[in-house]
Amino acid sequence: MLDPFPDWVLRRRQQIGSQIREARRAASLSQVQLGERIGRDHKTIHRWEAGATNPTLTDLLLVADAVDVPLAHLLR
Repeated sequence: MLDPFPDWVLRRRQQIGSQIREARRAASLSQVQLGERIGRDHKTIHRWEAGATNPTLTDLLLVADAVDVPLAHLLR
């Protein structure tokens, strides 16, 4: 594992977090509501959206399904 991560990895993680936030808001869901739908704590949702932590592929699949967007939408 790279330590520390290159700057582009951190920027990309923040971009993905922004995509999660935008998709959640477009679905009219709060962080708490999204967390309830996918079985995660609202603090976890916040950390993803802030780019502080990485969602797993499974997490991304659950989010995409919960907000009714293609997985690719969250990764662009």
